[in-house]
Amino acid sequence: MKINLSGHHVDITDSIKEHVNQKFSKIATHFPTLISLDVIISKEHGEYQAELRTNYEGSRISASGSGEVMYPAIATAAKKLDAALKHRKGQLKADLHEKPVSTTPEIAHEIIQEMKLV
Repeated sequence: MKINLSGHHVDITDSIKEHVNQKFSKIATHFPTLISLDVIISKEHGEYQAELRTNYEGSRISASGSGEVMYPAIATAAKKLDAALKHRKGQLKADLHEKPVSTTPEIAHEIIQEMKLV
């Protein structure tokens, strides 16, 4: 998985790159079809924000985290992205299962037919 890391009012150092790669290595192993991940780290009004965007199986998934310290903000965003990807994967697996088809008429209809209304 390719990680595109950029900063807005933040200098991206090697330690930040290592931390981001470490956080998203687990996500890359759980979801091998992910091709790329866009990470934007910004600092506004003394608060760090981490925005994550990716495409997974035809849908755009994004997550964000914020905090006064950068590393917990990245961790929060990573947890939210992991949860969103698991949710999407569950939706895709649910669509693969065959839905039950009712072959018998509804019960209320049968009861009315059997009643002798005179």
